[in-house]
Amino acid sequence: MVRPLLSVLIVAAAVAAGPHEHFDLLASFDPPGKAGEDGAIAVTFRALDPDVRLNETPAPHLRLDLTQDVLVDHQVPSPRRIPTYDPLTAKYLDLAEPVRFPVSISPTAPAGPQRVEAEVVFFYCSVREAWCRRGTADIEVEVTVP
Repeated sequence: MVRPLLSVLIVAAAVAAGPHEHFDLLASFDPPGKAGEDGAIAVTFRALDPDVRLNETPAPHLRLDLTQDVLVDHQVPSPRRIPTYDPLTAKYLDLAEPVRFPVSISPTAPAGPQRVEAEVVFFYCSVREAWCRRGTADIEVEVTVP
């Protein structure tokens, strides 16, 4: 007896985020490697000023659009209180790799290509100018649901 394999087609599409003063962002959906695993929204940050760096703590956070029904968020909740930072002692993320936000496809997601909007919240500092700020950027990714 031959069992048909259930195939899941998920297309990863890169979509650029809107303009940001200190970073260019590129976002894409990375499908899960196997059934039952989480996928991710991968966001690549490119600093427009080599002195501006993305903070490690608090970690960047993704806020999925509340009206979308395609993806389910699997992130660890972000802290309620944001500590103050000293740009001289803050730890920074390596921007050579994208920041990955774990998500999965909702079992109730409509079939076909779907555009998912989200907002990325992050903190960054300038050592040269001795300041730290909170940043946000809107992103979109395309997910094809079988």
